[in-house]
Amino acid sequence: MNFSSDYFEIFSIPIAWNLDLSELNRRYLSLQQEFHPDRYAKKSDLEQRLAVQMAALINQAFETLKSPVHRAQYLLELRGVVDDEPSKTTSDGVFLMQQIELREALASISSSDDPWSALDRLAASIRASYADLQSDFHQSFGAERFDEAHRTVAKMQYFTKLLDQVRSLEDSLEDI
Repeated sequence: MNFSSDYFEIFSIPIAWNLDLSELNRRYLSLQQEFHPDRYAKKSDLEQRLAVQMAALINQAFETLKSPVHRAQYLLELRGVVDDEPSKTTSDGVFLMQQIELREALASISSSDDPWSALDRLAASIRASYADLQSDFHQSFGAERFDEAHRTVAKMQYFTKLLDQVRSLEDSLEDI
């Protein structure tokens, strides 16, 4: 395996938005087993260092490709669209208002009569919107409208943070 390989090449899969995540996971586990540093314990120092570096590269590639927002950013990077602002914002006023409303709704769930039902409804809505953005990215990227795809990635970042907040609220409701 070559350290200069792109992440898709590392897993021997085509460069594409749509991935078979179970196949990606299978290939990840296989590569992890092949390059696990413990297998190189009796090898030279150089071989041990290379195994550690390769395992780290495999981990980084896997984490990037399994995450829709990171995969989208990486695909744009492969096309020469470099994100100079990792936490890019959007100037879409309607979108930003929607984000404020969603966060306010999320903040009010704990005090609702049935927080689990309210959270389930809101989480489903958030996941549907995130899926729509992923579809928008796929269409823009496929049509080589990279500026549009880049703006969509910025919106996807908002939704990944919102989904993290949903998971955090789920955890806190379980503790009650």
